[in-house]
Amino acid sequence: MSVAAHLEKIGLPLVEEQLAHPTVAGIARGDLDDAVFRSWLEQDYLYLLDYVRVFCRLAWQAPSDHLGDLVDLAHSTFHVELSLHRSLAEPFGADLDNAVKGPACAAYTKFLLDSAADYADGLAALYPCMWGYATLGARLAENPPADPRYRRWVDTYNDPDFVALTRRIAQMIDEADPDPARAEELFREGMRHELAFWSVP
Repeated sequence: MSVAAHLEKIGLPLVEEQLAHPTVAGIARGDLDDAVFRSWLEQDYLYLLDYVRVFCRLAWQAPSDHLGDLVDLAHSTFHVELSLHRSLAEPFGADLDNAVKGPACAAYTKFLLDSAADYADGLAALYPCMWGYATLGARLAENPPADPRYRRWVDTYNDPDFVALTRRIAQMIDEADPDPARAEELFREGMRHELAFWSVP
């Protein structure tokens, strides 16, 4: 079993924990309180700005055959995911420009940026976000929320282009040949941050 496949296997129960979280369950039903999603949206916007920086830090270290992928990931995050957040800001009354990082956001982004000091470590650390959201998107799309705002959110992470980028990260992890135990340690820590992030409000 490849390293990435092993990470996905151990990650599945942790995705189930996320699906059971009140915030994710509320998105799935389409009845999450606007104030809760507004708070999450503001924090995730700040998170994604640093996520772009993580991709850029890794791109600086990347082998040539990974460089374009990391540039594409940074571009997609900045122009697609952040665009989604900006488009949802008004419907939810979010103030993205004046948002301030809370403890969960600050801890997660520090973990990612610190991990990205090493190429293989950085890929393993960021995989919970890419793979986790693609997995959540697929699961939530099986019975999508009626509220069009939440439906747009689900559709973004179930989009074939996003899924393809996630699969490419899996290939890059294996090609980076990380120490399996170290990759699992970082992946598990990233998944813990993912779960904690849903409690941001």
